[in-house]
Amino acid sequence: MSDEIDRILQELDMEGGQKKAGKKGNNKKKDTKKEKEEQPKPTPTEETSGNGVHEEEGGESEGEEEKQNGSKSNGKAGKGKSKGKASAKGKGKQSNGRDSNKEKSDKSKGENGAASSSEPIVEIEPPSVPVRLQFPDGNYPVGQIMEYVGNNSYRTTSEELRERERLSLDIYQDVRRAAEVHRQVRAYAQKFIRPGMLMTDICERIENCNRKLVEENGLEAGIAFPTGVSLNHVAAHYTPNTGDKTVLQYDDVMKVDFGTQVRGYIVDCAWTHTFNPKYDKLKEAVRDATNTGIKEAGIDVRLCDVGEAIQEVMESYEVELNGKTHQVKAIRNLCGHSILPYKIHGTKSVPIIKGGEATKMEEGEFFAIETFGSTGRGFVQEDLECSHYMKNFEAPHVPLRLARAKSLLSHINKTYGTLAFCRRWLDRAGEEKYLMGLKSLCEADVVRECPPLVDVQGSYVAQYEHTIYLRPTCKEVVSRGTDY
Repeated sequence: MSDEIDRILQELDMEGGQKKAGKKGNNKKKDTKKEKEEQPKPTPTEETSGNGVHEEEGGESEGEEEKQNGSKSNGKAGKGKSKGKASAKGKGKQSNGRDSNKEKSDKSKGENGAASSSEPIVEIEPPSVPVRLQFPDGNYPVGQIMEYVGNNSYRTTSEELRERERLSLDIYQDVRRAAEVHRQVRAYAQKFIRPGMLMTDICERIENCNRKLVEENGLEAGIAFPTGVSLNHVAAHYTPNTGDKTVLQYDDVMKVDFGTQVRGYIVDCAWTHTFNPKYDKLKEAVRDATNTGIKEAGIDVRLCDVGEAIQEVMESYEVELNGKTHQVKAIRNLCGHSILPYKIHGTKSVPIIKGGEATKMEEGEFFAIETFGSTGRGFVQEDLECSHYMKNFEAPHVPLRLARAKSLLSHINKTYGTLAFCRRWLDRAGEEKYLMGLKSLCEADVVRECPPLVDVQGSYVAQYEHTIYLRPTCKEVVSRGTDY
């Protein structure tokens, strides 16, 4: 009996052990299955790279980074990331396409002359060393020398005339100093002038540079007349008054006309500044006409002959603007002029059309050979607000009633003498409430107004000008430079 009981107990123990073992095996299988389920599925980018190489290390390191950031990665996240990369890549290609199109557009704008917004604006530093210090020996650059021809050809080798020149060397050096100042100032202006600038800023930068290089010192040395920046159909005598907000445009035709003087010897020189190449033919016509006038000028030459040669050359040109062809016309009521000490307009006029005076040029005279070509009527009249003024060189003594007129005249006599001036300069000098006094001086003919001179609206006028000196042995174009 006891043996039978022991056998039953052993069988029961064996069945219990087998059940325990089966339970442990099942738990192990469940744990393995759970671990497999918890393992992240590889994303498409983790499985293969673009060249088909498996990248397990990249995927593992990425997974580790995500764990450190506390994020879980799964199949959906992997796909989203891959899609994001592909999308970014596609957008990058589109962006590059737009950039290239933009570059083409900017390039085409540049070819048309328009300023690109992506182009950096480089500020040009003005020259700062006075010309006198640049040439400490007092010998300034000589202008263009042109020998006399015909009956005056003997002058080139005449010893007597050479001696006469040596006696006038001081005059030569003064005018050459003024000419060198003009060359350096205009070289600076030609670099900094650009569309979008205020006309006032252009004039003030030119004048400040002029003052510095010539070492402005009252009537001893300084600016000869206000900087003219006449636009388009305005031919001459425009400089902005204080508060003028006129802005230079890409399609404008601007005549830049300024002067420098040393001991009263004036250099008067001008050029036409444009940005649009469609005006090149107009400028070429006027520049050629001016050079023709310089070539024809000389001792004993009749002024009317110079004018006839100028007109013939200028009106041989045509210019096409906006689909319409224009003959370039010499402006018949504008002309060049002789220059006297402290007097910009001397006693002789140099016409730019035929039929002028038969007066002859003489030895020792200075002349401003300037020509104006227009696509309009070829005739100008006074218009717009006046900015230029000049004391009457031959004004008699006139009793003035207004105290303001008397004080203003005192300032004019001391600062400008018989040289031209403008309202901006009066403002710069600290003069206040001077308009009534200025008007009184003009009414008394002590000071004369020089209003802007304009052709018909919608036309374009170009100008070129040089100062020449009829020396005893040769003709010197004192203001000639490498630019024109």
